[in-house]
Amino acid sequence: MILIVDDRPDNIYSLQKLLEINNFKVDTASSGEEALRKILKNTYFLIILDVQMPGMDGFEVAEAITGYSKSKDIPIIFLSAVNVEKRFIAKGYTSGAIDYITKPFDPDILLLKVSTFYRLNQQTRALNETQEALWQSLEELRSILESIQQIAFTLNAAGEIEFVNRYWYEYAADKSVFPEAEDESPAVADCVRVALASGVQEVNEVRIRHIGRNEYRYHLLSMTPVRKDDRIVKWVGIFTDIHEQKMINQLLENRVHERTLALQQANRELEISNHELQQFAYIASHDLKEPLRKIQVFSNLISGKIGEEQPEALHYLNRVMHSAERMNKLITDVLDYSKLSITSIFHVTDINTVIREIMDDMELLIAEKQALIHVHELLPLEVIPSQIRQVFQNIISNAIKFSRAGTQPLIHIRGERVKERATDSKAAPEGAWYRITVSDNGIGFDDTYRTRIFEIFQRLHGRNEYEGTGIGLAIVKKIIDTHNGLITAQSEPGNGSTFIMVLPVNQL
Repeated sequence: MILIVDDRPDNIYSLQKLLEINNFKVDTASSGEEALRKILKNTYFLIILDVQMPGMDGFEVAEAITGYSKSKDIPIIFLSAVNVEKRFIAKGYTSGAIDYITKPFDPDILLLKVSTFYRLNQQTRALNETQEALWQSLEELRSILESIQQIAFTLNAAGEIEFVNRYWYEYAADKSVFPEAEDESPAVADCVRVALASGVQEVNEVRIRHIGRNEYRYHLLSMTPVRKDDRIVKWVGIFTDIHEQKMINQLLENRVHERTLALQQANRELEISNHELQQFAYIASHDLKEPLRKIQVFSNLISGKIGEEQPEALHYLNRVMHSAERMNKLITDVLDYSKLSITSIFHVTDINTVIREIMDDMELLIAEKQALIHVHELLPLEVIPSQIRQVFQNIISNAIKFSRAGTQPLIHIRGERVKERATDSKAAPEGAWYRITVSDNGIGFDDTYRTRIFEIFQRLHGRNEYEGTGIGLAIVKKIIDTHNGLITAQSEPGNGSTFIMVLPVNQL
């Protein structure tokens, strides 16, 4: 708003209308005393002041205005038709005016001057508001840094210390000196120089000396730039005490190292024990087979001598031979199960070729049962070839063995990539896992036993109904575990079974 001060109403009216037509807000005063009262109550960006007035003249009013702290920066333009001599103009400037216009004046020139002062006033106000906001932000920052329980400080853009909080003096003698770092630790000044050169936040671990305790403590020094208009105007530095955590971490690392050494020693002992156990199982199985072979050989010799003359003795002898044969198969399966602990090498293997070879080996059994096996194209997988062969051989032979009487065995083998290591995972063309299902139309089993069938020596049917040792599916489960996969089964009596395996396409 503009204040017009003149004792003549006609002068005020004409000047007021000129300014209001050009969208300026105007206030008026008819005397110097009234002008001073209004200046104390209102805010003006310009005062147009007549020189010759009754009571206080314009020069006295100007001196009074510049003497008030509130109004000292308001621009004053003197407007006079009488006092046009050089000495009056000079007195006007000395009284605090920034311009002296004599009447008659050019309205356009006056409007240009007023517009200029208005822009200057707006710019000054914006600058003052910015400075006030900056000062307030700076005070808030200092208040925050003073309240945190960490060493905090600020630097100007050149890296000079501006502010430090009270915790600074626990590690530094005065504001101008950085805390002393241990010889093996980076110096604080070096960390500051690196941050100034990079222009981005830098975090360094330092060991600085606590003056009171005379000990070096671990801290994280964080140097963060404060930007304005994409220009760094300040840096905020914070030392975070991590000494206790560091000591605990070192203690944990020492204990982990000790436990690791102990675990490595235990693993070596376990490997030796496992190796000895495998050797024992192998030797025991081999030694057990030798007397079995003699039982079978001598039983055959006795059977040939007895012939049909003593049917009861022959019946008992056949039972002995059958039991010996079953014992031989059981020993063989136990030996195979013990061998699974021996480390083998994984290879990318064509599963289709493995299944074709199994079908060739089981050609007579397949022909005898008239079984149909449909194999959909399977993806090559990273597996242990000999072990994965055992998996499919056991599952396929079970599907044929446990077929329904009078029904042609029908077996389907399918595969698809899936997203996760789960039997019900969604299909995913680029999935890291591969799900293989082997389904048949055999006798099935109660679904409540789907976990039990993978336990060693577990059987769901009597030996008189179906042959077997109860180890086959336990071998399958152990192989799948070795391959970091999983296996389950779905079935119901009389409606066949489906075995679901999930294996990694590539071993992790």
